[in-house]
Amino acid sequence: MARPQMLKLPEVLTELNMSRAAFYRLRARGLAPKLIKLPNHQVRVRRADLDAWLASYEEAA
Repeated sequence: MARPQMLKLPEVLTELNMSRAAFYRLRARGLAPKLIKLPNHQVRVRRADLDAWLASYEEAA
């Protein structure tokens, strides 16, 4: 089984055309895609989680 694709936060921000500050404001309100914190304190987002998050906003629009 293939491991899920993990995106670094800068990759997510680039894809969303969003600043880090704006992303963390969304996260503080519970509106950002699910983050995974690695043991080395880096943050990743699963591609599937990001796609599902985007789809939820597409349906709401």
